[in-house]
Amino acid sequence: MGKRLTSIVTRTGDNGTTGLGDGSRLSKTAPRVMAMGDVDELNSAVGMLLALGVNVDEDLQTPTLLRTVQQDLFDLGGELSIPGYTLLKAERVVALDEWLRQANARLPRLEEFILPGGSLAAAQAHMARTVCRRAERSVVALAEQHPVNATVLQFLNRFSDLLFVLARLVNRVAGGVDEQWNRSR
Repeated sequence: MGKRLTSIVTRTGDNGTTGLGDGSRLSKTAPRVMAMGDVDELNSAVGMLLALGVNVDEDLQTPTLLRTVQQDLFDLGGELSIPGYTLLKAERVVALDEWLRQANARLPRLEEFILPGGSLAAAQAHMARTVCRRAERSVVALAEQHPVNATVLQFLNRFSDLLFVLARLVNRVAGGVDEQWNRSR
């Protein structure tokens, strides 16, 4: 693993570059740096979701899952910051799949697209989902130019699905229902 920050104000980025974990420097607009930033934003969006006190079901242990995902997102960001380094394990995708299996069993089948929103926590889950999709697109753009661990893409894809399902669950727990898109309005 590369160097850890010992000071927050380094002034090394004043010229529009940022340092990677391997000591190299890239433009702050480079695909790798953009992907790292989008993953960082996603982690903050998950933190906001946790701050809202999301807990849909004791069996699903949602807060524990989301805190674990935050750790996974740091691993993912570490991978992105050190080209060729692998931290995120395939078992983490399997864990998301298992949570999704259990959560989907608690929800009615979707009949139509739903509008993002509902309770504040559900709306934040939808916001986190859209940030996750952007992070996924950024990592895909990076992977088109440089090798990226396939688990990273799988994890982001699965996590965006999880956030969608979580938003639906949160709305149900809050006593609401999914507001469906009205195609005939």
